[in-house]
Amino acid sequence: MPLKGATLSRNGIRQVRNENFGLSLDDLRTLRALKTPAQIQKFIDALQYQYANTAWSPQRVLRERKGHCLEGALLAAAALRVNGHPPLLMDLEAVQDDDHVVALYRECGLWGSIAKSNFAGLRFRAPIYRTLRELALSYFDQYYNLRGERTLRSYSRPVSLERLDNRHWMTSEENVWCVPEYLIAARHYPLVPDKVARALPRIDRRSFEAGMHGWTKH
Repeated sequence: MPLKGATLSRNGIRQVRNENFGLSLDDLRTLRALKTPAQIQKFIDALQYQYANTAWSPQRVLRERKGHCLEGALLAAAALRVNGHPPLLMDLEAVQDDDHVVALYRECGLWGSIAKSNFAGLRFRAPIYRTLRELALSYFDQYYNLRGERTLRSYSRPVSLERLDNRHWMTSEENVWCVPEYLIAARHYPLVPDKVARALPRIDRRSFEAGMHGWTKH
């Protein structure tokens, strides 16, 4: 369903008119200046990574200039939205490890993603993936814990944050726990059979060290 005051361009991106989504004028300008997924990723990479039991809204992240995986994905979804894309998230579910959340975008019918991560390989994906399974699998070898175990096991269907607009996920001053709750409840699809997962080798030392580039200790 098109947004109020929006039109659809030839490439399928919605051109938003006169909609601020409750954001302040300064925050709206900041997000609208991030006109491409690559620009959004660069902005999110520059945020300080925080270890905290929080679920800040994009407005709060913009003020504090820091955030973790979930909060980076929320900010990316907000930036995509004000520039005409739907605000979509996908949950990557792991074992013996933290889950990871990415913001989804689509160009020419192909999927890409934007993400905040302490691990170098779990961030941006260019729009080259025909399916969400292909996109999720692109994270598999880079998704490992500190013991070098490959831990990614499943991915969720796309979750539209438009359904949480009445919870003010873009602007709330309170933690928006409704978002992770919504992600957890979404249908997930397995990536590998259990038998294969149990036999997976640990990642080699060189790849482990490469993926840890930029990592900061809790």
